[in-house]
Amino acid sequence: MAKKILIVDNNELMIEVMTYILTANGYDVVSFHDAGNIFAEIKTSHPDLVILDVLLPGLDSLEICKLIKLNRNTKNLPVIICLPGEDVGTALNQKGAPDDVLLKPFGINNLIEKVEYQLAA
Repeated sequence: MAKKILIVDNNELMIEVMTYILTANGYDVVSFHDAGNIFAEIKTSHPDLVILDVLLPGLDSLEICKLIKLNRNTKNLPVIICLPGEDVGTALNQKGAPDDVLLKPFGINNLIEKVEYQLAA
């Protein structure tokens, strides 16, 4: 059974690119343009990994990650946050930090390596 990945990004093209890459590598992908229903989606679809863009309108992705990581039901759900390189220290040095960071722009191999690493952990 294929691992399920939830992608939340407000950029339609970015979702299409990541979905194409991940499905071509055998993953099931569910995607959303905003994180308004992320917790309901996690509860119903039970993803194996969440990829969050740091720039979501109206919501703080780092705060969403923190809520995922501090919830006893989702604390073991791996989260990768996509962000520009200058924000890495902030993202990784907080309570409820993501499991990994994917720097934009990223290469195909970099995305696959990070996903595989998190799903193998």
